[in-house]
Amino acid sequence: MPHFLIAQSELPAEREARRRRAGKSSGETYAATLEQIQPGVATTIVSPADDAAPVLSTDRLAQFDAVFLTGSPMHVYDDGPAVRRQLDFMRRVFSAGIPSFGSCAGLQIAVAAAGGRIRKMPKRMEAGIARRIFPTEAGRNHPLLAGRPPGWDAPAIHGDEVAELPPGATLLASNAMTHVQAAEVRFDRGIFWGVQYHPELALREIAVAIAAQADDLIEAGLADHEDDVEAWANDLKALHDTPGDRSLRWRLGVDGEFAEERLRRREIINFLSNLEALRG
Repeated sequence: MPHFLIAQSELPAEREARRRRAGKSSGETYAATLEQIQPGVATTIVSPADDAAPVLSTDRLAQFDAVFLTGSPMHVYDDGPAVRRQLDFMRRVFSAGIPSFGSCAGLQIAVAAAGGRIRKMPKRMEAGIARRIFPTEAGRNHPLLAGRPPGWDAPAIHGDEVAELPPGATLLASNAMTHVQAAEVRFDRGIFWGVQYHPELALREIAVAIAAQADDLIEAGLADHEDDVEAWANDLKALHDTPGDRSLRWRLGVDGEFAEERLRRREIINFLSNLEALRG
């Protein structure tokens, strides 16, 4: 049975806040998702950005079958000890030649570690649903996006984005809000597949995140009142419980690619299906 390393970039206070809101840290969410996809899989969670985090050597990292990088509130462009520790960790992952996958901040960390550039989104945040994501020409035949239709929606909540991919990276998907929605990064001895959206999250977790950031959504002009945010979050929670509900799908403007858990997780499932080739 494979053994996966999950690296969460949330700091301790952020992890505890997320546990209070959603019941799990970002790393614990990833572990639960991987266990549901591959029952019996072994996972180890680490927090490389923490002050007292042990430094894993490339030899130790190479003992894992894959590394997963979670989302977090980390702003990768804000230089500081926590960001530097996280980027150093990712460079060791690349050096170890271990396949890696990441979402949201996980994508941004891998891109920055390989020499790319991250920025605050110039217009507004992308919150709740990333709409009309489409593959690039390279993405249409890339195994990360196997099974995706010509356009799809995905859970998302982020105010930062990839401004520039590093050398050796391939853009795989975009939408009108964020140019880099999916990418492959090749750096040193490693290969990383990542997305700006959140295939690992349950819809209830997205709803909780939306409700917690109501003030930010109003400031960004995405909602007029807290009641609007609460109503939208409640619809997401309801869709979590009844993903086939046609009226909820219509009200939220989504189809099965967003509503159905198996379809929402395509990129993670595709990554796991290609691990042997990636390690080769």
